[in-house]
Amino acid sequence: MFISSELFIQVLAAFLFMMGTLIVIQRRNTIMVLMGIELMLNAANLSMIGFSHYLSLVDGQMQVFFTITIAAAESAVGLSILINLFRNFGSPKTGEASILRG
Repeated sequence: MFISSELFIQVLAAFLFMMGTLIVIQRRNTIMVLMGIELMLNAANLSMIGFSHYLSLVDGQMQVFFTITIAAAESAVGLSILINLFRNFGSPKTGEASILRG
């Protein structure tokens, strides 16, 4: 049984996205939630690269470049929020930050 590389890339991207979603849903540690979000972004990037290669277009690859740039900024902001949460509550768990609700 032969599986094409395009299909393999899409199945791998779907698996990575599913794993990232499960991490975000199940974990209460803020660091793990941020890692799950990054995993989902990387899965979406992998899928765009796979479709871009399959269709012989450069548009998807350019879009992935911008997505990676935005993901780097997002992780910097998320890390700064995490540091402030740890500083104020002494724990990286997301349940501890429920006091911040208005």
